[in-house]
Amino acid sequence: MSGNGQVTELDPGERTSPIRLSGEDLDGKPISLEDYRGKVVVVNVWGAWCVECRKEAPEVVEVAKAADPDDVVFVGLNNRDPSRDNAMGFVRTYDVPYRSIFDPTAKTLLAFHGTLTPYSTPSTVIIDRKGRVAASILGVLPSKTTLETLIDEVVAEDA
Repeated sequence: MSGNGQVTELDPGERTSPIRLSGEDLDGKPISLEDYRGKVVVVNVWGAWCVECRKEAPEVVEVAKAADPDDVVFVGLNNRDPSRDNAMGFVRTYDVPYRSIFDPTAKTLLAFHGTLTPYSTPSTVIIDRKGRVAASILGVLPSKTTLETLIDEVVAEDA
C-alpha cells in the first residue's frame, strides 16, 4: 500500500487529459474506460492478495450498488493477481457488481501516472464525465461517506 486514505481533489481547471485505459476483464472480454465517457467512472484498484482491499471491499461494493447507473459506473482494476481464478474468488466473496480489468503485471496503473504508482493498491480514482481524474484516494477508503461525497461532487459538476 502506498497511501493511508489520503484524499486528493482536483478542480476542473486543474485536470489533465483524459485517461486512456483498456484491457480484458476477468472473463477475457475487452473493456475500456473510453466506453464510459459521459458518466462519472469510479476505478477501484484491488488485488485478491491485498489485505487492505478485503477490508474496504464491503464499503466499495455497497457504494457501487447504491450508485445511479445513469450517472456513475464502477470499474475494478485487478492488479498483480497471478490468475483470474484468484480474482474471481474475490469477486464472488464480496459480491462485486462491476467488471474489473485483469492486469497481473500492474502496467495499467501507468495510465494514472502522477496520480497512482505501481504500488497503489488499494486505491480509488474518480474520473469525470470527460475522462479526466477528478479525485483520488490513496490507500484504504477513510469511510464509505468519503467515497459517496467525492462521487456526488463530481456528478454535480455537469448536472
